[in-house]
Amino acid sequence: MIDKKIRVAVVTPVFNRRDLTLQCLRSLERSNNDGIEIITYIVDDGSTDGTSEAIARDFPNVNVIQGTGELWFTGGTNVGVRAALEQDPDYVLMINDDQIFDEDAIRYMVETAEKGEKRVVGSLLLLWDEPHKLFQVAPVWDTWIGSWRHWYQQTVWTIPNKPWKVGLIVGNCVLVPARAFREHGLMDEKRYPNFGDAEFTPRLRKAGWELVIDPRARVFCQPNTSPPAVRKLTFKQKFNDLFVDLRKVQNLRRRFYAYWDSAPSKLVGAIGFAVFVARILIGKNPETEAWINSHPEPPLSETFANAVVND
Repeated sequence: MIDKKIRVAVVTPVFNRRDLTLQCLRSLERSNNDGIEIITYIVDDGSTDGTSEAIARDFPNVNVIQGTGELWFTGGTNVGVRAALEQDPDYVLMINDDQIFDEDAIRYMVETAEKGEKRVVGSLLLLWDEPHKLFQVAPVWDTWIGSWRHWYQQTVWTIPNKPWKVGLIVGNCVLVPARAFREHGLMDEKRYPNFGDAEFTPRLRKAGWELVIDPRARVFCQPNTSPPAVRKLTFKQKFNDLFVDLRKVQNLRRRFYAYWDSAPSKLVGAIGFAVFVARILIGKNPETEAWINSHPEPPLSETFANAVVND
């Protein structure tokens, strides 16, 4: 049980998703905050749909920070984290606004974080349209498929029943001690304008921090929308998306940076990137639906059997 008042700053950037943002704030407002003080920071990066006005009307205690319109996920989150750190919180909870929090999610994450000296905690992300299915939880580095392997067949029944250690926590919902930001800096918004989490939590892990998923802390997320298929783009669009615009999920420079920074070593990351490109060229992309459906996944309770935390 939490036996002291712990200050948690919740930070998220938003852009033109007023209804989703308000839905997220309503779920945060219902959080069980026994022993916890929750302060929320919204970075509105140029919304034109009345997001800031609606927040001011419905959630007057929420801190709204106006962005430049060019911050994207990483820059917007960093702006919010800087503002939050000025108020000296114990933890910063970085989130996306397209998710709904179980009322005890934050409390469980704080409990788990408090049991470790240097611990970063991620929630159990679930799809809100299929709430038994996991979403972007506990990817595992696999050099020979050329990427972090994400899981697509895992459910609430196939995971460890206690917190477990991982190599990377995706940025949808991650509780970071304020000390970690002060010692290791913020996310890298220059190389990762839209995917700073791909580098940040592995950086902390390499600096000696434990990365832990708490299966009790449930957060329900909007499913990702798939980007346009590269083969359907014009040549100019292909060149831009693959080589120029680091905000694009298909961008190969962004992927190389992510592998270089997040893999077990830089050499392993470079080999993994080469393997990924080779697989693309021979039509064996491990991120396609056909590959995913043809490769069974062992339960995460088996994959992470030796990584369970026994606090």
